[in-house]
Amino acid sequence: MTFICYPKCTTCQKARKWLDENQIAYAFRDIKTEHPTYDELAVWHRRSGLPLKKFFNTSGLLYKSMELKDKLPGMSEEEMLRLLATDGMLVKRPLLIGDDFVLVGFKAAEWESRLKTT
Repeated sequence: MTFICYPKCTTCQKARKWLDENQIAYAFRDIKTEHPTYDELAVWHRRSGLPLKKFFNTSGLLYKSMELKDKLPGMSEEEMLRLLATDGMLVKRPLLIGDDFVLVGFKAAEWESRLKTT
């Protein structure tokens, strides 16, 4: 499992703490220094079952400065994926990537139901 986050993000810090407290093994990846590629994003999008717009960090400064709220509705999925691949700070985080799932953002209840091994 790969945990992708921005270490300074408080939500990412909460998610990492949750993973550690629940003794869930993961590989750590900093989204700012090793941002997701177009191919990775395409696979994760398909695996997640979520609309592609859910992969955008809508509260981020870059998203706002680029006025993406107004631009995304007119963009194709191809264009959105290419844009997301240009800068990790555009991507919603944290991301938890498993063999058969992708979790976008952190909601403890959602993560627990997905990762519970009882």
